[in-house]
Amino acid sequence: MIINKKDYEKILEVMPICCVDLIISYKGEILFVKRKNKPLKGKWCFPGGRIYKNEKLEKAATRKAFEEVGINIKIERKLGVYETFFRKGPFQNPKTNPHTINIVFIAKPASKNFEIKIDKQSSEYKWFDEIKKEFPNYVKEVLDDYKKLISPKNL
Repeated sequence: MIINKKDYEKILEVMPICCVDLIISYKGEILFVKRKNKPLKGKWCFPGGRIYKNEKLEKAATRKAFEEVGINIKIERKLGVYETFFRKGPFQNPKTNPHTINIVFIAKPASKNFEIKIDKQSSEYKWFDEIKKEFPNYVKEVLDDYKKLISPKNL
């Protein structure tokens, strides 16, 4: 679903954008993509994106995994709900700086035989096994919660 530029700018001016993000783990590592677009251009982020109207959250998560990294996933659970307030957005008008509500899911590839194929929104992908200082604050916050959840005392 494509929203024309003028309508999207107006949406950003008046309301938050609802998104899903995915912690896709495999063999102790988490999949990240490097974004090509603002507001996180050049940053390592979770695969994810906007939820469509009338789309169930889990459906949005599986759709975004396939669109952004070319794999089918098995959702294990919802990690939590987060929000971001970006200081810069895709438009010049500061009133349109994005405010997002992000529902984060923990998932695994649905099959052991998969190949990552990133879409045009990302320049590369990489599997990480630790939190990096260059990760955006939002990503660090989510990973801190994820680490608490998977720590041995919570298994």
